[in-house]
Amino acid sequence: MTTQQQPMHIEMFFDNDSSTFSYLLVDKSSKVAALIDPVLDYDAAAGAVDTRSADQVLAYLNQHELKLQWILETHAHADHLSAAHYLRQKTGARVGIGEGIRKVQQTFKVVFNIGDEELTARGECFDHLFHDDETFQIGALTGRVINTPGHTNDSVSYLIAGHLFVGDSLFMPDAGTARCDFPGGDAAVLYQSIQRLYQLPDETPMYMCHDYQPNGRELRYKTTVGEQKQQNIHVAAQTPQQDFVQKRTARDATLAVPRLIYPSVQVNIRAGQLPSKEGNGTAYIKIPLKGTAQLD
Repeated sequence: MTTQQQPMHIEMFFDNDSSTFSYLLVDKSSKVAALIDPVLDYDAAAGAVDTRSADQVLAYLNQHELKLQWILETHAHADHLSAAHYLRQKTGARVGIGEGIRKVQQTFKVVFNIGDEELTARGECFDHLFHDDETFQIGALTGRVINTPGHTNDSVSYLIAGHLFVGDSLFMPDAGTARCDFPGGDAAVLYQSIQRLYQLPDETPMYMCHDYQPNGRELRYKTTVGEQKQQNIHVAAQTPQQDFVQKRTARDATLAVPRLIYPSVQVNIRAGQLPSKEGNGTAYIKIPLKGTAQLD
């Protein structure tokens, strides 16, 4: 199997606050584009939402006279808010995500006590729910969806014109893999998902959603399937599933709750739409309180 090569330009955008990479993929023949994992800026202390990161993407689109066709989410992120809805309003692009988002919506609809009038957990808010192995077009470019659950129920990777965008399932080889202790996460399932990715040709370029720069090294966003198979510290090509599950489970037990998990998830299960405004015209982020029994 050879890596498909097509005339595509990839423009990377980096959000320093959440260490998130967003990718704009451009079909150079038609000037049609897709955007993967856009970021909506959020100041948790001030409760302030800002669109400066998304506006950088819009400026690039305008400067190069590009039409945004797709906004593609790899999953409902727990570390940053999505700018998908804002960019959809500005460009008319369709927002797509894996069909597993229904399970994620069902889980967090209960966590945040969201009523049916606002979210029924049937995948609404998104324009398209991708199924495994589905193909789609970005102008003349062909993309394929690969279900890669394990980090979350809705995690997918996008193989577009021979380039692989893996969301949070894998980090750079020296950082390993995503955590699996969120609701719906499963280390054994993630292991099997990664094996699917490792079946791709070794030369396939692989793009990260995050880089936390272990040991202070320089920022990196791109590797290959072959490099992951040889060097990934959690799951190389010869790593047995049992070893990975033990290592991943032990590692997850030491991790803190992500700083923005509550605002991120309740916005991202709505495709980046903010919660509905209340009677006073203000929208609110909910934070479930724990350890309240002794105060009742």
